[in-house]
Amino acid sequence: MVNHSFPELRILDLANNDLAGPLPKGHVKNMKGMWNLDEQGTSSYMGTRNFSYHYSVSSTIKGFEIKLEKILTIFASIDLSNNMFVGEISSFVGQHNSLRGLNLSHNSFSGQIPESIGNLTQLEWLDLSSNKLNGQIPHKLADLTFLAFLNLSDNRLTGPIPQGRQFNTFENASYHGNIGLCGFPLSRGCNADGGQPPPPS
Repeated sequence: MVNHSFPELRILDLANNDLAGPLPKGHVKNMKGMWNLDEQGTSSYMGTRNFSYHYSVSSTIKGFEIKLEKILTIFASIDLSNNMFVGEISSFVGQHNSLRGLNLSHNSFSGQIPESIGNLTQLEWLDLSSNKLNGQIPHKLADLTFLAFLNLSDNRLTGPIPQGRQFNTFENASYHGNIGLCGFPLSRGCNADGGQPPPPS
């Protein structure tokens, strides 16, 4: 168990390594520099000043690698893409409600998408593509009003795609490779009970 709370950690980028195995829940839970937003949207661990750091970093944002010349104190993101992580995505990730970006793509995560991701009210991009995730897309994700980029392609997701708000702006590419999904924007409609219709005989 990791006891340190990492109060200053804003960006975690371990992409493109050979990291393998399950993601330690203690590490995910204790990154307190990315959580505890108050009613004004300020984390008690992040402080109230809006100064920029004097560091630069390259990060994959909304599907594109972008170099940030200065990092705002309000900016927080996690990028663990292109590794070999396995197991379920910890529900503790939903505590980091100052996150702007979450990229867990190109791993071997399995199980369902945690509903707690719907608590990340500041989230602007979410990439969970190319994993082994199954089950339905949590309807709570439709409440993410700042979400501008979504990639859930190449998983094993099933059932109806949530509708409304930002989900009405995403295209087929966001869901490519999930043959069990149905509903807008896909051409596959859903049954009256919300499931995928049977294939033609």
